[in-house]
Amino acid sequence: MALGKIRNIMKENHLDGILLRKRNHFSWVTNGRQNQIVLGITEGVADLVIFEDEVYVVTTKMEERRIKEEELSHFSHEVKVVTDEWFKGSDHLISELGKGKRMGTDTPFKDYADMTEELKRVRSILDEQEVERYRKLCQDTAWSLESVCRKMEPGQTEHEIAGMVAEQAISKGIRLQVLLVATDERIYSYRHPVPTSKKLKKHGLLVICGEREGLVANLTRVVHFGPLSQELSDHKEKLARIDAAFITATKPGTTVGEVFKKGIQQYVEEGHPEDWKLLHQGGPTGYDSREFIATMESETEVKENMVFTWNPSLPGVKSEDTVLIQQNKAEILTETGGWPYLEVTFGGQTLRRPDILIR
Repeated sequence: MALGKIRNIMKENHLDGILLRKRNHFSWVTNGRQNQIVLGITEGVADLVIFEDEVYVVTTKMEERRIKEEELSHFSHEVKVVTDEWFKGSDHLISELGKGKRMGTDTPFKDYADMTEELKRVRSILDEQEVERYRKLCQDTAWSLESVCRKMEPGQTEHEIAGMVAEQAISKGIRLQVLLVATDERIYSYRHPVPTSKKLKKHGLLVICGEREGLVANLTRVVHFGPLSQELSDHKEKLARIDAAFITATKPGTTVGEVFKKGIQQYVEEGHPEDWKLLHQGGPTGYDSREFIATMESETEVKENMVFTWNPSLPGVKSEDTVLIQQNKAEILTETGGWPYLEVTFGGQTLRRPDILIR
């Protein structure tokens, strides 16, 4: 399926081939296999060079055996593996394959045409197999985060809490793209709170973007020890309606910009017209935590089997889940059923949005 989409891009742009160096594209093409070693970079250790009738994997002899035996053995398409010594690199092999050809790429290379936006556009519409993998990933990621919310205790540091989340996620084969933890006053001060040595008193906010087989699940959960203040109780109710406005507006045939405007309008209706400016509101997800960040000007059309993560916030609270867009409904992939929820009716639809867990 992915190869067909890539070859359509080649035809549309009059290309002979495309070079894919990003690890999420390797996973996309190979139905979820991995070519990653260093977690903090976007490129893997095996590149794909795709032509109309052939697929090459370009790597080093150092990586060749594992790539062949563990990553390519389940790939249904015939692949030719081209290698050289690790100390010689692989750029010259790619250059030779592309010699005299009109080439595109997802990563700057020589004079190859940048196909980044075209690739994002087609990879964001998932097939049935990808959707099933995504459902399993989202459930595993959500249970990892929610189980820690039920176990964490006052006196633990944000680092310790983050470590608990990482242990749960990594044990399920989930790689962490984003892991944020804030406690108490830090929740109000920072919308992207990197964990610190601060100790939890009574209020915690946890965020995870977890990747497996190339796909990324995103969610936020909030925990509070003891009764909520009136302000926090009001904010969680308002935020549930704002999040519902984003989700119910995300329908096939609308543009992302139109969805964004409806979400912002709900901020206004709830009496917080400026809060959306303090944090981006999310956008399409899939093979990246956000394929792009939505704005009022986003012209991309929402289509069936796209996945979105909206992440509105108000002081003390944030709402975030991973949502599959279907023709007549939005399926919340990170809803486990084991968390407290707020029921919100918006736009003729009733949604369950995550409540604050009171402990």
